[in-house]
Amino acid sequence: MFVLDDDEKAITETARAFADDLLAPNALEWDEQKHFPVDVIRKAGSLGMGGIYIGEDVGGSGLRRLDAVRIFEQLATGCPAIAAYISIHNMVAWMIDSYGDAAQRNRWLPGLTSMDQLGSYALTEPGVGSDAAALSTKAVRDGDDYLLTGVKQFISGAGSTDVYVVMARTGDTGARGISAFIVAADTPGISLGANEKKMGWHAQPTRQVILDEVRVPAANRLGVEGNGFRTAMNGLNGGRLNIAACSLGGGQAALDKTVAYLAQRKAFGARLLDNPALQFELADMRTSLEAARTLLWRAAAALDADADDKVELCAMAKRFGTDAGFEVANKALQLHGGYGYLAEYGVEKIVRDLRVHQILEGTNEIMRVVVARSVIGAA
Repeated sequence: MFVLDDDEKAITETARAFADDLLAPNALEWDEQKHFPVDVIRKAGSLGMGGIYIGEDVGGSGLRRLDAVRIFEQLATGCPAIAAYISIHNMVAWMIDSYGDAAQRNRWLPGLTSMDQLGSYALTEPGVGSDAAALSTKAVRDGDDYLLTGVKQFISGAGSTDVYVVMARTGDTGARGISAFIVAADTPGISLGANEKKMGWHAQPTRQVILDEVRVPAANRLGVEGNGFRTAMNGLNGGRLNIAACSLGGGQAALDKTVAYLAQRKAFGARLLDNPALQFELADMRTSLEAARTLLWRAAAALDADADDKVELCAMAKRFGTDAGFEVANKALQLHGGYGYLAEYGVEKIVRDLRVHQILEGTNEIMRVVVARSVIGAA
Protein backbone atom coordinates (compact mmCIF):
# COMPACT_ATOMS: atom_id res chain seq x y z
CA MET A 1 0.00 0.00 0.00
CA PHE A 2 2.80 2.43 0.84
CA VAL A 3 5.15 1.79 -2.08
CA LEU A 4 3.63 2.86 -5.38
CA ASP A 5 4.29 0.76 -8.46
CA ASP A 6 4.89 2.34 -11.86
CA ASP A 7 1.20 2.48 -12.79
CA GLU A 8 0.25 4.05 -9.46
CA LYS A 9 3.02 6.61 -9.82
CA ALA A 10 1.81 7.47 -13.32
CA ILE A 11 -1.75 7.99 -12.08
CA THR A 12 -0.58 10.24 -9.26
CA GLU A 13 1.79 12.21 -11.48
CA THR A 14 -0.93 12.77 -14.08
CA ALA A 15 -3.22 14.24 -11.44
CA ARG A 16 -0.44 16.44 -10.07
CA ALA A 17 0.47 17.69 -13.54
CA PHE A 18 -3.18 18.60 -14.16
CA ALA A 19 -3.26 20.50 -10.86
CA ASP A 20 0.04 22.27 -11.53
CA ASP A 21 -0.78 23.22 -15.12
CA LEU A 22 -4.49 24.01 -15.07
CA LEU A 23 -5.70 24.51 -11.50
CA ALA A 24 -2.97 26.23 -9.47
CA PRO A 25 -2.24 29.06 -11.95
CA ASN A 26 -5.93 30.03 -12.05
CA ALA A 27 -7.17 29.20 -8.55
CA LEU A 28 -6.89 32.70 -7.05
CA GLU A 29 -8.61 34.33 -10.03
CA TRP A 30 -11.44 31.78 -9.99
CA ASP A 31 -11.86 32.35 -6.26
CA GLU A 32 -11.94 36.14 -6.61
CA GLN A 33 -14.36 36.07 -9.55
CA LYS A 34 -16.47 33.21 -8.17
CA HIS A 35 -15.95 31.43 -11.48
CA PHE A 36 -16.80 27.75 -11.97
CA PRO A 37 -14.34 26.58 -14.67
CA VAL A 38 -16.50 24.05 -16.50
CA ASP A 39 -14.12 24.02 -19.47
CA VAL A 40 -11.18 23.01 -17.28
CA ILE A 41 -13.25 20.45 -15.37
CA ARG A 42 -14.20 18.81 -18.66
CA LYS A 43 -10.51 18.45 -19.43
CA ALA A 44 -10.25 16.34 -16.29
CA GLY A 45 -12.83 14.06 -17.87
CA SER A 46 -10.58 13.50 -20.85
CA LEU A 47 -7.97 12.14 -18.41
CA GLY A 48 -10.41 9.65 -16.89
CA MET A 49 -11.19 11.67 -13.75
CA GLY A 50 -14.94 11.85 -14.39
CA GLY A 51 -15.44 8.19 -13.49
CA ILE A 52 -12.39 7.16 -11.52
CA TYR A 53 -13.93 4.04 -9.96
CA ILE A 54 -16.68 3.53 -12.55
CA GLY A 55 -16.93 0.50 -14.84
CA GLU A 56 -14.90 0.66 -18.03
CA ASP A 57 -17.85 -0.57 -20.09
CA VAL A 58 -19.51 2.85 -19.68
CA GLY A 59 -16.37 4.94 -20.07
CA GLY A 60 -15.07 4.81 -16.50
CA SER A 61 -11.47 4.27 -15.49
CA GLY A 62 -12.17 1.18 -13.37
CA LEU A 63 -9.68 2.20 -10.69
CA ARG A 64 -9.72 1.60 -6.95
CA ARG A 65 -10.69 3.89 -4.10
CA LEU A 66 -7.03 3.80 -3.13
CA ASP A 67 -6.15 5.27 -6.51
CA ALA A 68 -8.91 7.85 -6.15
CA VAL A 69 -7.73 9.30 -2.85
CA ARG A 70 -4.25 9.73 -4.30
CA ILE A 71 -5.75 11.52 -7.31
CA PHE A 72 -7.88 13.87 -5.20
CA GLU A 73 -4.99 14.76 -2.93
CA GLN A 74 -2.97 15.83 -5.94
CA LEU A 75 -5.84 17.75 -7.54
CA ALA A 76 -6.41 19.66 -4.31
CA THR A 77 -2.86 20.95 -4.26
CA GLY A 78 -4.00 23.10 -7.19
CA CYS A 79 -7.46 24.06 -5.92
CA PRO A 80 -9.36 22.29 -3.13
CA ALA A 81 -12.70 23.71 -4.29
CA ILE A 82 -12.45 22.27 -7.78
CA ALA A 83 -11.02 18.97 -6.53
CA ALA A 84 -13.96 18.70 -4.12
CA TYR A 85 -16.48 19.28 -6.90
CA ILE A 86 -14.86 16.55 -9.02
CA SER A 87 -15.21 14.28 -5.97
CA ILE A 88 -18.94 15.03 -5.76
CA HIS A 89 -19.34 14.38 -9.48
CA ASN A 90 -17.64 10.99 -9.05
CA MET A 91 -19.96 10.15 -6.16
CA VAL A 92 -22.99 10.80 -8.37
CA ALA A 93 -21.56 8.63 -11.14
CA TRP A 94 -20.72 5.86 -8.67
CA MET A 95 -24.28 5.76 -7.34
CA ILE A 96 -25.64 5.28 -10.86
CA ASP A 97 -22.95 2.73 -11.69
CA SER A 98 -23.54 0.73 -8.51
CA TYR A 99 -27.34 0.92 -8.16
CA GLY A 100 -28.54 1.62 -11.69
CA ASP A 101 -29.85 -0.99 -14.06
CA ALA A 102 -28.31 -1.57 -17.48
CA ALA A 103 -30.52 1.02 -19.18
CA GLN A 104 -29.67 3.67 -16.59
CA ARG A 105 -25.96 2.97 -16.72
CA ASN A 106 -25.89 3.13 -20.52
CA ARG A 107 -28.11 6.22 -20.62
CA TRP A 108 -26.31 8.40 -18.06
CA LEU A 109 -22.78 7.21 -17.39
CA PRO A 110 -21.00 7.79 -20.73
CA GLY A 111 -21.79 11.51 -20.47
CA LEU A 112 -20.83 11.68 -16.80
CA THR A 113 -17.58 9.73 -17.09
CA SER A 114 -16.45 11.91 -19.99
CA MET A 115 -17.66 14.97 -18.05
CA ASP A 116 -19.58 16.15 -21.09
CA GLN A 117 -22.32 16.14 -18.46
CA LEU A 118 -21.74 17.15 -14.85
CA GLY A 119 -23.52 15.77 -11.80
CA SER A 120 -24.79 17.07 -8.46
CA TYR A 121 -25.80 15.19 -5.30
CA ALA A 122 -29.08 16.36 -3.73
CA LEU A 123 -29.71 15.03 -0.22
CA THR A 124 -29.58 17.94 2.26
CA GLU A 125 -32.63 20.14 2.85
CA PRO A 126 -33.28 23.39 4.73
CA GLY A 127 -33.48 22.48 8.41
CA VAL A 128 -32.43 18.89 7.70
CA GLY A 129 -28.66 18.51 7.81
CA SER A 130 -27.13 15.81 9.97
CA ASP A 131 -30.53 14.12 10.43
CA ALA A 132 -30.74 13.41 6.71
CA ALA A 133 -33.31 10.62 7.15
CA ALA A 134 -35.83 13.30 8.19
CA LEU A 135 -35.94 14.81 4.70
CA SER A 136 -39.35 15.92 3.46
CA THR A 137 -39.02 16.18 -0.33
CA LYS A 138 -41.78 13.95 -1.67
CA ALA A 139 -41.97 11.70 -4.70
CA VAL A 140 -45.59 10.76 -5.46
CA ARG A 141 -46.28 8.01 -7.97
CA ASP A 142 -48.37 9.11 -10.95
CA GLY A 143 -48.71 6.31 -13.48
CA ASP A 144 -45.33 5.63 -15.05
CA ASP A 145 -43.82 8.73 -13.41
CA TYR A 146 -43.14 10.28 -10.04
CA LEU A 147 -43.88 13.89 -9.14
CA LEU A 148 -41.07 15.34 -6.99
CA THR A 149 -41.76 18.33 -4.76
CA GLY A 150 -39.43 19.88 -2.19
CA VAL A 151 -36.33 21.99 -1.66
CA LYS A 152 -32.72 20.79 -1.58
CA GLN A 153 -30.09 22.92 0.14
CA PHE A 154 -26.31 23.41 -0.35
CA ILE A 155 -26.21 21.66 -3.73
CA SER A 156 -22.71 21.90 -5.17
CA GLY A 157 -22.55 22.75 -8.85
CA ALA A 158 -26.28 23.51 -9.09
CA GLY A 159 -27.03 25.77 -12.02
CA SER A 160 -24.02 24.54 -13.98
CA THR A 161 -24.58 20.79 -13.84
CA ASP A 162 -26.73 18.54 -15.99
CA VAL A 163 -27.80 15.68 -13.72
CA TYR A 164 -29.03 15.54 -10.12
CA VAL A 165 -29.29 12.41 -8.01
CA VAL A 166 -32.16 13.39 -5.73
CA MET A 167 -33.24 11.62 -2.55
CA ALA A 168 -36.99 11.95 -1.96
CA ARG A 169 -39.63 10.39 0.25
CA THR A 170 -41.78 7.72 -1.39
CA GLY A 171 -43.02 6.14 1.85
CA ASP A 172 -43.37 6.61 5.57
CA THR A 173 -41.12 8.66 7.83
CA GLY A 174 -37.56 7.50 8.44
CA ALA A 175 -34.80 6.10 6.32
CA ARG A 176 -36.82 3.25 4.80
CA GLY A 177 -39.25 5.66 3.15
CA ILE A 178 -36.60 7.32 0.95
CA SER A 179 -35.84 6.57 -2.69
CA ALA A 180 -33.19 7.91 -5.08
CA PHE A 181 -33.91 9.38 -8.51
CA ILE A 182 -31.85 10.48 -11.50
CA VAL A 183 -33.21 13.86 -12.55
CA ALA A 184 -32.13 15.83 -15.62
CA ALA A 185 -31.39 19.42 -14.61
CA ASP A 186 -33.52 20.84 -17.44
CA THR A 187 -36.69 19.00 -16.37
CA PRO A 188 -39.69 21.38 -16.14
CA GLY A 189 -40.53 22.38 -12.57
CA ILE A 190 -36.93 22.77 -11.39
CA SER A 191 -35.79 26.22 -10.29
CA LEU A 192 -32.70 27.43 -8.46
CA GLY A 193 -31.94 29.68 -5.53
CA ALA A 194 -29.26 32.34 -5.62
CA ASN A 195 -25.61 31.33 -5.59
CA GLU A 196 -24.82 31.25 -1.88
CA LYS A 197 -22.30 33.73 -0.47
CA LYS A 198 -19.82 31.46 1.25
CA MET A 199 -16.64 31.71 3.33
CA GLY A 200 -14.79 29.51 0.86
CA TRP A 201 -15.35 27.26 -2.15
CA HIS A 202 -15.93 30.40 -4.22
CA ALA A 203 -14.89 28.58 -7.40
CA GLN A 204 -17.93 26.31 -7.35
CA PRO A 205 -21.58 27.41 -7.12
CA THR A 206 -23.80 26.32 -4.24
CA ARG A 207 -27.55 26.79 -4.62
CA GLN A 208 -30.92 25.56 -3.51
CA VAL A 209 -32.62 23.25 -5.98
CA ILE A 210 -36.39 23.78 -5.83
CA LEU A 211 -38.63 21.04 -7.20
CA ASP A 212 -42.29 21.82 -7.94
CA GLU A 213 -44.09 18.69 -9.13
CA VAL A 214 -41.13 17.73 -11.26
CA ARG A 215 -42.18 14.80 -13.42
CA VAL A 216 -39.54 12.06 -13.41
CA PRO A 217 -40.01 8.71 -15.16
CA ALA A 218 -40.21 5.73 -12.82
CA ALA A 219 -37.44 4.31 -15.01
CA ASN A 220 -35.16 6.95 -13.43
CA ARG A 221 -35.56 5.56 -9.91
CA LEU A 222 -32.29 4.06 -8.68
CA GLY A 223 -33.02 0.62 -7.28
CA VAL A 224 -36.19 -0.37 -5.48
CA GLU A 225 -38.44 2.02 -3.59
CA GLY A 226 -37.25 2.68 -0.06
CA ASN A 227 -33.60 1.91 -0.74
CA GLY A 228 -32.51 5.48 -1.48
CA PHE A 229 -31.16 6.35 1.94
CA ARG A 230 -28.88 3.32 1.94
CA THR A 231 -27.76 4.30 -1.56
CA ALA A 232 -27.00 7.84 -0.39
CA MET A 233 -25.09 6.71 2.69
CA ASN A 234 -23.00 4.22 0.75
CA GLY A 235 -22.14 6.98 -1.68
CA LEU A 236 -20.99 9.10 1.23
CA ASN A 237 -18.49 6.46 2.39
CA GLY A 238 -16.41 7.17 -0.69
CA GLY A 239 -17.23 10.87 -0.60
CA ARG A 240 -15.79 11.09 2.91
CA LEU A 241 -12.53 9.52 1.77
CA ASN A 242 -12.29 11.91 -1.17
CA ILE A 243 -12.98 15.03 0.88
CA ALA A 244 -10.33 13.93 3.39
CA ALA A 245 -7.93 13.54 0.46
CA CYS A 246 -8.80 17.06 -0.72
CA SER A 247 -7.98 18.33 2.78
CA LEU A 248 -4.61 16.60 2.66
CA GLY A 249 -3.83 18.12 -0.71
CA GLY A 250 -4.74 21.59 0.50
CA GLY A 251 -2.74 21.14 3.69
CA GLN A 252 0.26 19.86 1.74
CA ALA A 253 0.11 22.86 -0.60
CA ALA A 254 -0.01 25.18 2.40
CA LEU A 255 2.97 23.43 3.98
CA ASP A 256 4.96 23.66 0.75
CA LYS A 257 4.20 27.38 0.48
CA THR A 258 5.32 27.85 4.08
CA VAL A 259 8.68 26.12 3.60
CA ALA A 260 9.37 28.28 0.55
CA TYR A 261 8.34 31.44 2.39
CA LEU A 262 10.46 30.71 5.48
CA ALA A 263 13.44 29.93 3.26
CA GLN A 264 13.44 33.38 1.66
CA ARG A 265 12.27 35.44 4.65
CA LYS A 266 14.88 36.75 7.10
CA ALA A 267 14.59 38.11 10.63
CA PHE A 268 17.32 39.10 13.07
CA GLY A 269 19.95 38.33 10.43
CA ALA A 270 18.97 34.72 9.72
CA ARG A 271 16.52 32.79 7.59
CA LEU A 272 13.31 31.96 9.40
CA LEU A 273 13.69 28.42 8.09
CA ASP A 274 16.81 28.02 10.26
CA ASN A 275 14.92 28.82 13.45
CA PRO A 276 14.58 25.59 15.50
CA ALA A 277 11.22 26.58 16.94
CA LEU A 278 9.80 27.06 13.44
CA GLN A 279 11.39 23.83 12.28
CA PHE A 280 9.51 22.03 15.07
CA GLU A 281 6.25 23.55 13.79
CA LEU A 282 7.02 22.29 10.29
CA ALA A 283 7.84 18.85 11.65
CA ASP A 284 4.50 18.66 13.44
CA MET A 285 2.66 19.80 10.31
CA ARG A 286 4.37 17.16 8.20
CA THR A 287 3.67 14.48 10.81
CA SER A 288 -0.03 15.37 10.98
CA LEU A 289 -0.40 15.11 7.23
CA GLU A 290 1.48 11.82 7.06
CA ALA A 291 -0.61 10.28 9.85
CA ALA A 292 -3.82 11.39 8.14
CA ARG A 293 -2.61 10.04 4.79
CA THR A 294 -1.77 6.66 6.31
CA LEU A 295 -5.25 6.36 7.87
CA LEU A 296 -6.85 7.52 4.62
CA TRP A 297 -5.07 4.88 2.55
CA ARG A 298 -6.00 2.24 5.13
CA ALA A 299 -9.68 3.25 4.93
CA ALA A 300 -9.61 3.33 1.13
CA ALA A 301 -8.17 -0.19 1.05
CA ALA A 302 -10.93 -1.33 3.42
CA LEU A 303 -13.61 0.17 1.16
CA ASP A 304 -12.03 -1.53 -1.87
CA ALA A 305 -12.09 -4.84 -0.01
CA ASP A 306 -15.65 -4.30 1.30
CA ALA A 307 -14.28 -4.94 4.78
CA ASP A 308 -16.64 -5.24 7.74
CA ASP A 309 -15.18 -2.10 9.34
CA LYS A 310 -15.21 0.05 6.19
CA VAL A 311 -17.90 2.47 7.41
CA GLU A 312 -16.16 3.43 10.65
CA LEU A 313 -12.76 3.57 8.94
CA CYS A 314 -14.13 5.98 6.34
CA ALA A 315 -15.57 8.08 9.17
CA MET A 316 -12.23 8.04 11.04
CA ALA A 317 -10.32 9.03 7.92
CA LYS A 318 -12.75 11.85 7.14
CA ARG A 319 -12.69 13.28 10.66
CA PHE A 320 -8.95 12.98 11.14
CA GLY A 321 -8.00 14.03 7.62
CA THR A 322 -10.19 17.11 7.41
CA ASP A 323 -9.11 18.26 10.87
CA ALA A 324 -5.46 17.72 10.05
CA GLY A 325 -5.62 19.46 6.69
CA PHE A 326 -7.36 22.51 8.11
CA GLU A 327 -5.07 22.76 11.13
CA VAL A 328 -1.97 22.55 8.95
CA ALA A 329 -3.32 25.24 6.60
CA ASN A 330 -4.24 27.46 9.54
CA LYS A 331 -0.76 27.02 11.02
CA ALA A 332 0.73 27.84 7.60
CA LEU A 333 -1.17 31.12 7.60
CA GLN A 334 0.24 31.91 11.05
CA LEU A 335 3.79 31.15 9.95
CA HIS A 336 3.39 33.53 7.02
CA GLY A 337 2.61 36.31 9.48
CA GLY A 338 0.71 39.23 8.01
CA TYR A 339 1.45 38.02 4.49
CA GLY A 340 -0.57 34.89 5.14
CA TYR A 341 -3.64 37.09 5.54
CA LEU A 342 -3.18 38.55 2.05
CA ALA A 343 -5.03 36.92 -0.82
CA GLU A 344 -2.06 37.01 -3.20
CA TYR A 345 -0.11 34.41 -1.20
CA GLY A 346 -2.89 31.86 -1.58
CA VAL A 347 -2.75 30.50 1.96
CA GLU A 348 -5.86 32.22 3.26
CA LYS A 349 -7.84 30.75 0.33
CA ILE A 350 -6.73 27.26 1.32
CA VAL A 351 -7.83 27.93 4.91
CA ARG A 352 -11.23 29.15 3.72
CA ASP A 353 -11.70 26.24 1.32
CA LEU A 354 -10.72 23.55 3.81
CA ARG A 355 -12.90 24.80 6.65
CA VAL A 356 -16.10 23.45 5.10
CA HIS A 357 -14.60 19.98 4.73
CA GLN A 358 -15.10 19.54 8.48
CA ILE A 359 -18.84 20.10 7.91
CA LEU A 360 -19.89 18.47 4.64
CA GLU A 361 -20.21 14.76 3.81
CA GLY A 362 -21.32 14.39 7.44
CA THR A 363 -19.99 16.77 10.08
CA ASN A 364 -16.98 15.66 12.06
CA GLU A 365 -19.24 15.40 15.09
CA ILE A 366 -21.36 12.88 13.19
CA MET A 367 -18.16 11.04 12.22
CA ARG A 368 -17.49 10.62 15.92
CA VAL A 369 -21.00 9.22 16.36
CA VAL A 370 -20.36 6.66 13.61
CA VAL A 371 -17.07 5.59 15.16
CA ALA A 372 -18.50 5.52 18.67
CA ARG A 373 -21.30 3.21 17.56
CA SER A 374 -18.73 0.74 16.25
CA VAL A 375 -16.89 0.87 19.57
CA ILE A 376 -20.04 0.41 21.64
CA GLY A 377 -21.31 -2.35 19.39
CA ALA A 378 -18.09 -4.29 19.93
CA ALA A 379 -18.36 -4.04 23.73
